[in-house]
Amino acid sequence: MAEGAGNPTAAMLVIGDEILSGRTRDANLAHLAAALAAEGIDLREARFVADVEAEIVAALDALRARYTHVFTSGGIGPTHDDITADAVARAFGVPIDVREDARAILASYYPDPAHDLNPARLRMARIPEGAVLIDNPVSKAPGFSIGNVHVMAGVPAIFEAMLAGLLPRLTGGRPLLSEILHVERPEGEVAGPLRALAARHPSVAIGSYPFNRGGVPGCTLVLRAQEPDLLAAAWRELGAMLAPGAAECGADSDRS
Repeated sequence: MAEGAGNPTAAMLVIGDEILSGRTRDANLAHLAAALAAEGIDLREARFVADVEAEIVAALDALRARYTHVFTSGGIGPTHDDITADAVARAFGVPIDVREDARAILASYYPDPAHDLNPARLRMARIPEGAVLIDNPVSKAPGFSIGNVHVMAGVPAIFEAMLAGLLPRLTGGRPLLSEILHVERPEGEVAGPLRALAARHPSVAIGSYPFNRGGVPGCTLVLRAQEPDLLAAAWRELGAMLAPGAAECGADSDRS
């Protein structure tokens, strides 16, 4: 099934040596995926790149040509290796400089702007020409949108706050609905029935994700669809196929 057929599409570009080296664990991708799903925007791809301007530009150019939206995280801080804003400006072929509205926002964060707003911190007010600011209620340093690219901080609390302010500006589609069933059976035992179920319900995406809990194998079954009636029909059929055995094995089900 083409997930969210007709919905806007999206990609995420996670930028930073610290992510690729393992020093920092990315938490923004999962948050973005859930937030976009609720808005009916289908996240289709995620890429991770180092703090290398040419690589950031190449990834941006590829992703923005393919998807409705591109969301970036990381690389807009005050240090020399925070080069995302410059890379975005280069990708769009526009100049970048300190912008007065961004400077004023930053100045409001510091008790003594004349002293505290040093050249390093002013880097966070450098915005590509033509961009629209994304509010940052946590630490004030704004993100920005230019074209279909939305540039946000890497710190999860700030990324999440920026995204919350950005999403109402975007046009979404039809959100995906889902049902989840945890079954304590080996995946190989349920694969056949699931294949048959998927064939009977082509508009419902059906996924199986194995687990092992205390030596007991099982799988989490996830059904996703845009149409509530189609999802409900597949869910009832799944229950009829697996509920008796699942109950014997102590499985549980969740609605989401």
